[in-house]
Amino acid sequence: MQQAILMAVLATMVYAVSLDLRPADFRYVARHPLAVGIGLLAQFALLPGATLLVTLALDLPPATEAAMMLVAACPGGALSNVITSVGRGNLALSLSISAVSNVLALVLTPLNFTLMVAANPETAAWARSIAVDPLELVASLVLLLALPMSAAMLTSRHAPQVAARIRRPLGRFAAIALGVFIVGAVAAQWKLFLVELGRTLPIVIGHNALGLGLGYAASRAAGLAVADRRAVVIESGMQNSGLALGIIAAQFGSDLAMVAVAGLWGIWHIVSGGILAVLWRRSK
Repeated sequence: MQQAILMAVLATMVYAVSLDLRPADFRYVARHPLAVGIGLLAQFALLPGATLLVTLALDLPPATEAAMMLVAACPGGALSNVITSVGRGNLALSLSISAVSNVLALVLTPLNFTLMVAANPETAAWARSIAVDPLELVASLVLLLALPMSAAMLTSRHAPQVAARIRRPLGRFAAIALGVFIVGAVAAQWKLFLVELGRTLPIVIGHNALGLGLGYAASRAAGLAVADRRAVVIESGMQNSGLALGIIAAQFGSDLAMVAVAGLWGIWHIVSGGILAVLWRRSK
């Protein structure tokens, strides 16, 4: 029951956020293929590849490494658009990368996660022990991402006034409900979570910095304009940790080590993204 409630909350959040998606967000790709392509490259190739190398180099529990891989395989989060706007980045580019990445995630998220887990001997053995099924990951993504996103775009197209009225209330409800769920899950295993916190927070901070740094390096190497670079940096460093939490609940029984990684990601990337946005806003 708890897992079903969490998935319903996350699907509601995706629906509320997707009410802002417009066909123009996808058409932007054809007009600016390089900038969008660099954002997608950082998100779906550079960060997953670097995450695999990090997990091979570090001696971490398999569940922690698997959670890092899952977060790295997820598309960008909804807050990335807000942070990009505050930081005077290219909001149109951010919206387009988010829109396309959420569509590609239906294939690339389970593919990247499965490949990373299989390439690391520790996580491969762990995955075999709990019988991870990639098809179940795809099914979770359809329920958590594809269906609510499609429904939201249909609502925006055929009932725009309804979409305008419900977007903010639904988004706030889902965000509060998700926060309550995380607090409840942590409170139920508070002592164990404190152990995970001390070990996991530095890992999350470093992992998030890696995503932000790869976005900057890729966009700088491609010669993108400053506003475009900011959008790419945020998109590559603010992953959809809520989606990762939903998959962890549906497929991994809300494993505490995995919840700690995804939950702390969801908190920390707001902090790091917010700091960057403030610094950028103050810069000339």
